[in-house]
Amino acid sequence: MNRTLKVVRLQLINRQTFVWLPLIILFGAFVLSLLVYGIVQAAGADGVKISGGAQAPLWYFGVVGAQALTRTFPFSQALSVTRREFFTGTLLTAGITAVVLSVVFVIGGVLEQATGGWGMNGYFFSMPWLWEAGPLAAGVIFFAVAMFFFVIGFWGATIFKRFGALVTTVTLVGAGLLLVVLIGIVTLTRSWPAVIEGGATLGAFGMALWGLVLIAALASSSFLTLRRATP
Repeated sequence: MNRTLKVVRLQLINRQTFVWLPLIILFGAFVLSLLVYGIVQAAGADGVKISGGAQAPLWYFGVVGAQALTRTFPFSQALSVTRREFFTGTLLTAGITAVVLSVVFVIGGVLEQATGGWGMNGYFFSMPWLWEAGPLAAGVIFFAVAMFFFVIGFWGATIFKRFGALVTTVTLVGAGLLLVVLIGIVTLTRSWPAVIEGGATLGAFGMALWGLVLIAALASSSFLTLRRATP
């Protein structure tokens, strides 16, 4: 555990990647959304205004996942850190960052609801479909999505390190084709009503919990690839 925590400190040497940039992206999107709300409010629109800007740092987490491997893995091997310790410490670092962002997300949502959407009926954090099960569930959802994007980026980087650019590109294209095939199957079998009904039954919180299972599977795959990756 001590060596794993050293990997966490190693990843946080450059706090910009894991801490400052995600927070800047989140608050930057928040300020821009408030400005848009203000403009719309000044134009006479008093209805509910909802922004999806809170997802902005989540997309960036994919970049963080890739950089956590490509920038730090070679250096960690020079320090005689095992691949298991590097993998565990890196995921722990990502988890800590995701928890911090989730706490900010929940606090922002509570303040948003208490102020009636910042006095403008505008909602950035507390989107109804994410908060239907309460603040704690909303935080878990935000955490799960952040970790999902991180693991996707990390997974792609491990394939690149192990097999190179060609195999990485083919893998990503293959994943895209698989997604299209699944969409095609659902469409041709006219199963969208059942899929939508199932999603509504699970709710955002239930889907987030299943997402954690998918994250664990992708993370395990990443570790198996990382074991044979060259720095």
